[in-house]
Amino acid sequence: MNLENAQNYDFSTNNTSSKAPLYLRRIMRDFRRIANDPPEGISACPLPDNILFWNAVIFGPDETPFEDGTYRLTLEFCESYPTKAPKVKFVSRIFHPNVYHSGDLCLDILQARWSPTYDVAAILTSIQSLLNDPNPNSPANVEAAKLYQENKKEYNRRVRETVEESWEEELPDLTKKGEKSSIDIN
Repeated sequence: MNLENAQNYDFSTNNTSSKAPLYLRRIMRDFRRIANDPPEGISACPLPDNILFWNAVIFGPDETPFEDGTYRLTLEFCESYPTKAPKVKFVSRIFHPNVYHSGDLCLDILQARWSPTYDVAAILTSIQSLLNDPNPNSPANVEAAKLYQENKKEYNRRVRETVEESWEEELPDLTKKGEKSSIDIN
């Protein structure tokens, strides 16, 4: 099954048997887990017309400069998942030492330390944790890293700006424009 056919795979019969390719079975397992037992402050689901492309939302952790922020992300999977990490990107603007201006992340578990044991919930939980525990020694945003190390007050002010911007973003239904997911997770 190639990537183009993945969007046409019939999951409504709960057919995640050995007939489906490993990457699709694994993506469905991840979806079931996050739908049935989502980590606190995290939500994610695939688009109804493409199981390989997901939208996600992470809420900023309490008692951090990111508190009350609502950050949108995308995850893009390939046929090599779970052997290869998905591409994860912030859609919302965020000021953070480990997030490039483009929204791409510098996070070891998505690169050199990737393991097939990580699932979508683990990835998003790690990103949520990274918000308050950045690695300024491996910066994607040099300005944010420098402020984090040298001027925490200004760093926090800049973070709070993005938190307030996140309030103004319209949060879409994760499955796209008010549509409900047509994927049966049971």
